[in-house]
Amino acid sequence: MTGMLMLLPLILGVTGGLAVGLIPWKSRRPMQLFAAVVLAAQLAFTLWICLTPQQNLTLPLGAVTQGLEILLRADAVGKLFSLLFSFVWLLVGVAGFEYMEHEGGERRFFGLYLVVGGVLSAACYAGNFFSYYILFEMMTLTSMPLVLHSLTHEAVMAALKYLFYSLGGAFLTLFGFFLFVSQGEDLTFLPGGSLSAALTGEQLTAVLLMILGFSAKAGMFPLQGWLPTAHPVAPAPASAVLSGVITKAGVLGVLRTVYFVVGPDKLRGTWVQTVWIALTLITIFMGSMLAYKEDVLKKRMAYSTVSQVSYVLFGLSLLHPLAFTGAILHVVFHSLVKNTLFLSAGAIVAGTGRTRVSQLSGVGRVMPVTMWCVLLVSVTLIGIPPTSAFVSKWYLATGSLASGIGVVRWLGPVILLASALLTAGYLLPLVIRAFLPEKGAKNLPEGDHEPGWRMLLPLITMTALSVLLGIWAGPLMDAVNALTGLLF
Repeated sequence: MTGMLMLLPLILGVTGGLAVGLIPWKSRRPMQLFAAVVLAAQLAFTLWICLTPQQNLTLPLGAVTQGLEILLRADAVGKLFSLLFSFVWLLVGVAGFEYMEHEGGERRFFGLYLVVGGVLSAACYAGNFFSYYILFEMMTLTSMPLVLHSLTHEAVMAALKYLFYSLGGAFLTLFGFFLFVSQGEDLTFLPGGSLSAALTGEQLTAVLLMILGFSAKAGMFPLQGWLPTAHPVAPAPASAVLSGVITKAGVLGVLRTVYFVVGPDKLRGTWVQTVWIALTLITIFMGSMLAYKEDVLKKRMAYSTVSQVSYVLFGLSLLHPLAFTGAILHVVFHSLVKNTLFLSAGAIVAGTGRTRVSQLSGVGRVMPVTMWCVLLVSVTLIGIPPTSAFVSKWYLATGSLASGIGVVRWLGPVILLASALLTAGYLLPLVIRAFLPEKGAKNLPEGDHEPGWRMLLPLITMTALSVLLGIWAGPLMDAVNALTGLLF
């Protein structure tokens, strides 16, 4: 009966989303209150699951056919990701109540938003590959309308691109899954992997396709093209969770494939690891360069996500405990930072009408709280101590040096450092222009351009956590180190 807890966030999300979308609410306030209660309840049940003393809650839900069982299991990885997703989903949802009053279409947006949150929670608890794949596809199909929200031609094209890239990645993943199942492999998620023997040549190819498939959602080259197209046209809350949360569902898929199905020992030293590492390093540098050159604010943030999520994939690809620790930490820190940046970008667009970095002159004088949040999380993402991302990047660099993988041993830290410099180059000009306007620049008229408390409270909360988790990282480090200990 305790295992039924894992279904409650999904049930709440689906039923709550249907209620928001179908009930003819007389005003927006009751609808917003109802959605907030659902989001808070999802987080409360997630906390209950995480604090349940039983090590691995398990809930079999039947089999579609022989060998294709739907299974939920709340292990350490699932608990960590679900807690992060639920917490951030609540904060972005609260900020979205105010932003969507400006955007319009609130019932449709929040109906889908609640459903996607529920599906994401359930995906974290998938107990085998088949279950995760089904929930991953549901997440794609339910999140695509968030990109489509404005129904403009640009939004329709962006949503289709998001869908095509996601489905293309899913088909790659599905091919690998079919190959393993046809050979009688049990793809239950077990620490260290569940495969019965060493990998054959065709199985190695299948593993690479599965990594590429899930990495399409995470924005790894060559399947990263949907991010800079979808983010600028989606509403700011949708852009925030697409970048800060949904990309991490792709990371979770890769993590489950490599560390819970294949096993790091079977993959270490293979050509698949070499190709994977190369793609992550290309993506890190390429994403940073494109962000540095981009003037459109939300598009710059999207290219930044392309680069920063591949920090995580790089850490996972090294198959080393220090790098793995850095990767998991960066999942948490990047999620907090990037949700803050996208919500801040939305507040700037809504409050000033300015959409380009070159137009931000003087914004800091009329939106000081928002721009201070941007400054602090920018410093964090660059990796300046003692902020949180410094900790994760330190582990990534030391893990690369300790990995002993030929040229990667030193090339990894070099590219991480170059990317950090480029990160400073594309984020710090935002706040420099905002607080130190150029002479002759067109300044904003005096007045109240700052968003209300419903946006400022989540922004301040995530900004504070982004900084403070680098100073007091003890409890989070203990949880991540315990997870690392299970796999190495």
